Amino acid sequence: MRGVIDLLLVLLLGVGFVALPVFALLPSLWGFVAAAAVTYVVDEVLHVRAPGFVRRLATLPLDRTMRFAVRTVMLLALASRMDTSGVVMVTALAVFSGHLAMMTLYTAVHHAVRRRRVLPLVVRNLDMSELPIPQQPPALLYRRPLRKLLHLDLPAHAGFLFALIAGTWEAAYAGFAITVGVTVVAVLALLRQLRRARRMPARDEVFTAVNRQLEVYRPEVALYFSFASVSRDFMYQVNMWIETLEQLDLRPVIIIRERASLRYLSRTWVPVVCVPKADDLAELELSGVRVVLYPGNAGKNVHMLRVAEAKHVFIGHGDSDKLASSNRVSKVYDEIWVAGRAGRDRYQRVRHAISDSAIVEVGRPQLSPIRLHSEHVPGPLPVVLYAPTWEGWSDDDCHTSLIPMGVTLIKRLLAENVRIIYKPHPLTGKRSAEAAAADTAICELLRADNERRDPAEAEAAASAARPRLQEIQARLDELNGQHGGDDAEQMREARVPDRSGAAEWQELRAEWHRIFWESQGAARHNVIVEQLPDLYECFNQADILISDVSSVVADFVASLKPYVLTNARDLPDDEFRAAYTTAGGAYLLDRGCSRLPEILDSVRAPHTDPMVLDRRTLKEYVLGPDQPTSMERFNSATNALAAKGEAEQAEAAVEANQGISALQRTGLG
Repeated sequence: MRGVIDLLLVLLLGVGFVALPVFALLPSLWGFVAAAAVTYVVDEVLHVRAPGFVRRLATLPLDRTMRFAVRTVMLLALASRMDTSGVVMVTALAVFSGHLAMMTLYTAVHHAVRRRRVLPLVVRNLDMSELPIPQQPPALLYRRPLRKLLHLDLPAHAGFLFALIAGTWEAAYAGFAITVGVTVVAVLALLRQLRRARRMPARDEVFTAVNRQLEVYRPEVALYFSFASVSRDFMYQVNMWIETLEQLDLRPVIIIRERASLRYLSRTWVPVVCVPKADDLAELELSGVRVVLYPGNAGKNVHMLRVAEAKHVFIGHGDSDKLASSNRVSKVYDEIWVAGRAGRDRYQRVRHAISDSAIVEVGRPQLSPIRLHSEHVPGPLPVVLYAPTWEGWSDDDCHTSLIPMGVTLIKRLLAENVRIIYKPHPLTGKRSAEAAAADTAICELLRADNERRDPAEAEAAASAARPRLQEIQARLDELNGQHGGDDAEQMREARVPDRSGAAEWQELRAEWHRIFWESQGAARHNVIVEQLPDLYECFNQADILISDVSSVVADFVASLKPYVLTNARDLPDDEFRAAYTTAGGAYLLDRGCSRLPEILDSVRAPHTDPMVLDRRTLKEYVLGPDQPTSMERFNSATNALAAKGEAEQAEAAVEANQGISALQRTGLG
């Protein structure tokens, strides 16, 4: 329905702009008024409802400025066809030309302000109050300025049209005066902000202040992250490790390389340094860092790997049977930390000449929120979580079931009278149009079935819960340190946080999840694409998981609940289980989904579940033992590697001193 409405709005916008020259040349004053109003209103609605379409218009000679210019030219044509006096026409032309010129000046000044407020680095959770950073210009002047300035033509347009209707020109001159006056005031106000922006601290002053704070804090372990295409879809690779960092004995710091990353970074008290340039990274005071953790393989990792004083560890962002989880690039790290024995064996099988001693089993500390099968309380309908992986960077690494069997699976599940939670991978459809189409089809199937089940009652409960959920989300964003400020404003507001905020954060997230799931009822299907509810909360709601070869399965194993791996190529069971470790405790689902009723019996009649013991065995093999806990093992590994690095540094220093002494004795001799 939303897509149909958006299409109608696009058609209405097109019809409105086609009608403008027609009504201007007839001339038809009231027809022009109606067409102009439609183009104004629909343009704004599409910016909210269909920003993607508006961006595509900008790639053509139909961007926002051009659309406003067309409307203005057609207005002048209308006035000319209605035999408007030459004085009024000249005045109108001067006003609209002046408005355009002042917009150009405003845009240039705005760019100058933004450039001056760009800093070489941005930090969070360090006290930057000593830096004399001017306050960010007011949002009215600074955010989306072109959109606001273009709309300042509205008084002039409205006054001119009213004057054409009334036959007197006072309204036109009043509208002209308002448009010109407000635009001039806006330009003067922004020029004043440019003067303030000239007082921004110099580059050396910024680095001195940041390094002074790092010297006070003395970080010992760093989480380093870079990704060429930064978005919310990738930042989960960092966010999943934040709570683990916060529990380490050593003092942590997070180093990220892309400015946009800060926007999607989760709440933490850990100091964060965003430094885009490699040369600037080398100037940071990180001499006390003994261990650097890498959740992803990226080209910019080399800028940190060259720090010889630290030990470098690849920790990844989830264990799975994909090739990416045993990449030969991992040889550049001092150690590779995996969850359990399965990770060690995976690296040994691919024969990348990685020493067995370089692989350390540390568990998965992030999995503590996952409730065990024995703690799960089933609802009136079996809850099936379908969490397919994405299509991968290439066809060779494509494990998604969405394309070959996703729609078929959902149709078969709906016929089985279950409740479905559909949580696609964040990158679904980024590379494959087929995957995007399957995703859309699944969402439509679930929406239609929700309409059939009891739409009024379910929608009423969801609507009643929405205000409180939005209120909680706003507070979570505040605790995240998220705001609309630019780099300089974030630095200006950077302070050492109160760590007690962590308790409030956890309480609010727990409340959000409780209210959300209660408002959904026991039968309503869910499509989960936002950050909340998170994956592990979906695990806790589910009776059974259906997924592909991915780290999602390895994490779900921690619950000991039944799970299903899709076998879209219909390989023989023995061959499939031999190829993929996580298949050891899984039910295997064929491409046609003919086994689905039999598999669902493991939920409807748990005593008939033949895979219980296999899942227990697999859990320890994939994730390691329950004791010591994953957090204890991860912390111990960090401490041990840091101590090893310090010992090597001390030994190197002794050898260097001995070499200097030997040279001095030789010289004296």
